[in-house]
Amino acid sequence: MSRFDEVIERRGTNAVKWDGLKTVFGREDVLPMWVADMDFKAPDVVIEAIKQSAEHGVYGYTIVPDSTREAIVNWMQDRHGWAIKKEWLLFNHGVVPSIGAAVEALTEPGDGVIVQPPVYNPFFDMIQRNGRTLVYNELLLQDGRYEMDFADLEQKMVQEKAKMMVLCSPHNPGGRVWTAEELAKTADLCEKHGIILVSDEIHSDLTRAPHKHVPAASLKEEYAAFTITLIAPSKTFNLAGLQASALIVPDKTIRTKLQTLFAKQGQFTLNQMGIVGMEAAYRYGHEWLDEVLEYIHGNVQLVKEYADEHIPALSVMKPEGSYLVWVDCRTLGLSDKELLDLFLKHGVALGNGAKYGPGGEGFMRINVACPRSAVAETMERMKRAVESL
Repeated sequence: MSRFDEVIERRGTNAVKWDGLKTVFGREDVLPMWVADMDFKAPDVVIEAIKQSAEHGVYGYTIVPDSTREAIVNWMQDRHGWAIKKEWLLFNHGVVPSIGAAVEALTEPGDGVIVQPPVYNPFFDMIQRNGRTLVYNELLLQDGRYEMDFADLEQKMVQEKAKMMVLCSPHNPGGRVWTAEELAKTADLCEKHGIILVSDEIHSDLTRAPHKHVPAASLKEEYAAFTITLIAPSKTFNLAGLQASALIVPDKTIRTKLQTLFAKQGQFTLNQMGIVGMEAAYRYGHEWLDEVLEYIHGNVQLVKEYADEHIPALSVMKPEGSYLVWVDCRTLGLSDKELLDLFLKHGVALGNGAKYGPGGEGFMRINVACPRSAVAETMERMKRAVESL
């Protein structure tokens, strides 16, 4: 039995995924397969580090020490082959706030900011709430796999007078791990048209062989000059509640603009447990990550094989990275609300594809970072739901 088979009660812990069911879905008696966090305990080394910090008993102002920076530098080299420098690192409470900060600090009201839907919906919020123009470069669905539309991307860069592009790498919700060639084409266009590239790489540690994540900024020194790379231990080690993330910003001018904005906001550090958890995870979390990746792969296989055999009306897009499974339900002929309600009626709360923007209509997103028993039960409930039509 795997340690990840343990069913941990999360109700009553202020967990969005569980305690937010009533607010979001109107009922609590459903399996929550929507929010992208894990139902697994964090690595023991992280738990122990936080316990030791908590037992000290003094929770005063903190700094992010060099040891945390060194842990991140070593992690990026060991896992992704990118030699970054400590001075390139900035810190924020999360990747989404970092996207908002980049939009505010590096573009002007009305400027175009490109995203590639269907994609993680907070991208839209950070762009529009900061008074910028949301520009869609919609992904192409080719043989059950997303591809970039580079001709449309360049056209949008020119026509919409874009100043920034927010890239989701690996892609959420589709699970694509972009190749070095795709990333280079994207970066070349950004360089040609003077676009700042903000690369959300929060799922970068969750790829599966033969797919390998490549940080876009690592491909060329020239790319690093206009790229902001966003990482966090939150998805990798299930530490979202610690609210700690890092920005890798090689260019000093861009880094200074971000630091100026953080200063205006009164932000100067992370919380104590976030720092401790982040460092422990990046320093000692390799073995735990390898184990959880193998377990998640088994869950993905279960979803794919079960759907192929028992629910052929649904087409499962097997992710190359992340623990999110994108399911094409369009053959059912239902509206997005009807789809969501159908699965809710049979006891499963899923991510509604329509919220991820154009191209997401008719899809559902399943989070499989949970005990296998929950994944198996989810598939059985989805089967009953489809059979009820």
